[in-house]
Amino acid sequence: MYWLLKSEPTCYSIDDLARDKTTRWDGVRNYQARNNMKSMDVGDMCFFYHSSTKIPAVVGMMRVVELYAPEAEDPTFGCVTVEYEKTFQNPVTLSLIKENPLLQNLALLKQSRLSVMPVTKEEWREILKMEGGH
Repeated sequence: MYWLLKSEPTCYSIDDLARDKTTRWDGVRNYQARNNMKSMDVGDMCFFYHSSTKIPAVVGMMRVVELYAPEAEDPTFGCVTVEYEKTFQNPVTLSLIKENPLLQNLALLKQSRLSVMPVTKEEWREILKMEGGH
């Protein structure tokens, strides 16, 4: 499975993940996003998306390394642990995504407020192609 996880770069950025190597993707307080994390498996790949910034974009990749577990402070919600994979040389901006006819059904465009969302295999490949990394 493939996923897209959003974070505001002023809160936690791809550079922070590159430094930390792994992190708990906590603080999600949306039931649909939580349920998406519950569906993740170890080894699933995720795009790291910088949101609420001047140029929102897919900026890198990470991998799920620990399954969903409830948070101690609020067990209604929980998190997965992700591991840094790479930072994109060419971030794939939201405006480029919107222009691509192959990405018109991407959850990012349909549910723009959702912070954890699935990505199809075809969408995953198209975004990688746009980045130039694969």
